[in-house]
Amino acid sequence: MPIYTSLHISFFPPLNSLSLFSSKKKSINNMDSPLRSTTSLFQILVTFFLLFFLGLNMFTEVESLGINYGQVANNLPPPEKVLQLLHALKITKARIYDTNPQVLTTFANTNIELIVTVENQMLATLCDQQQALQWVTSHIRPYFPATNITGIAVGNEIFTDENMSLMTYLVPAMVSIHTALVKTGLSQYIQVSSPNSLAVLANSYPPSAGSFRTDLNEIMQQFLQFLATTKSPFWINAYPYFAYKDNPNKISLDYVLFNSNEGMVDPYTKLHYDNMLYAQVDAAIFAIARMGFNGLEVKISETGWPSKGDTNEIGATLQNAAIYNRNILRRQLLNEGTPLRPNVRLDIYLFALFNEDMKPGPTSERNYGLFQPDGTMAYNVGLLSTTSSNTEPASASISLASSAPPMVKRVGYQSLVNWMMMFVYFWWLCKC
Repeated sequence: MPIYTSLHISFFPPLNSLSLFSSKKKSINNMDSPLRSTTSLFQILVTFFLLFFLGLNMFTEVESLGINYGQVANNLPPPEKVLQLLHALKITKARIYDTNPQVLTTFANTNIELIVTVENQMLATLCDQQQALQWVTSHIRPYFPATNITGIAVGNEIFTDENMSLMTYLVPAMVSIHTALVKTGLSQYIQVSSPNSLAVLANSYPPSAGSFRTDLNEIMQQFLQFLATTKSPFWINAYPYFAYKDNPNKISLDYVLFNSNEGMVDPYTKLHYDNMLYAQVDAAIFAIARMGFNGLEVKISETGWPSKGDTNEIGATLQNAAIYNRNILRRQLLNEGTPLRPNVRLDIYLFALFNEDMKPGPTSERNYGLFQPDGTMAYNVGLLSTTSSNTEPASASISLASSAPPMVKRVGYQSLVNWMMMFVYFWWLCKC
């Protein structure tokens, strides 16, 4: 996810130093050529680091981080305002849970990479190749390539859905949709996959023991074969929050929040894990390898932490939510991989952009958003500004009712400051 990162680092001497450099220049003559060379080298080095860090300041983006834009609510801003927010936050990847034509139209001719979703109830219909072709022709083709659709999620957590019959429809529906993409010339641009809950794993600890449930062996083999054939990723919805909520006395809170901790060492691979999320991903990688598909890429389609919960939902607090998501942002700035695949960037989609007031279930389900529907931050993860501690809630807010969100103004102001600093520097350089 693109992030605006402020680096409050100055490479400029104080104002009184400018006069000192100026007076030194007056004393330089032909006998001072070594000093001239040293000064020139110094100026070149300062210029390089200045441009480098200012470039980071103005253009930092995290390509491996996206956001889930859920819409199970009756009070969300229109897509036009959501797009302003995403631009202000420098987010270039998003996932929606349908093919809402208003969203697809609004996101056209932007830099947003969009993953759309086939609703679970559509799977049976889309097993038929003619129906799948009609669906792609009406739901995808009219918007592409103006809208940069990069993926189709066929259903969501089908293997753990209460409707067990959906499993039999999943792979045939995926095959039909991919075939339709081939016929319409879109298969090289759009990947087809299906997000899975961690509940598809029978074992996940230690990560090297990762394996799928035996009752899923046949259908999982077909599913993984499709992903391998089409070179599509294995998407997983991973929530360390649930593991902590169920066993708060056995699982370290720092371990699940990405805070500093001793972590754990896999006794078989000797790999060290300092957070549960990476351990969960590697457990999925091992499970996939056990099925004979070692090369598949694993990506996180959902992860997050609720900022509010019922009395029995231990750990669902604003403080923990802010720490979890902020630490993920910091890790994603490094574009790092997991201990098992350290050189493979791990793509992560945070859940979610907004709190959604119409989601069923416990209180936590309605409180995963980074933002309230009115555009104010539910808590500060550092997207708009920095705070003095990991636990301090945000005091800043962003109004989606305005034509230009405050973050846009903030970025513009910071860029103006940067260019003014560069102007002063080059003025000093010329004076030297």
